[in-house]
Amino acid sequence: MTVHYRDTQPESENVLIDLIRGASTAQRISRVRSLSESTIELSRRAIRRANPNLGEDELSLTFISYHYGEALAKRLRKYLAEKQQ
Repeated sequence: MTVHYRDTQPESENVLIDLIRGASTAQRISRVRSLSESTIELSRRAIRRANPNLGEDELSLTFISYHYGEALAKRLRKYLAEKQQ
């Protein structure tokens, strides 16, 4: 079997691969969803730490800007401003 990670013992990597292969589709989706949620939370926390003055809306718009692009963030900002009028 090909070794994928230099910092992991091949035996440990094989066990992990076997666990992933043996998991049901629902278990795999659950793990991916959990990892995605953790990644989003860590990103939002880093943005908050770097910009402690941001409110929740601006934090969300900054997150969108970083991950989906400034163009989308600007469109959303404009939409939200028009919605409040």
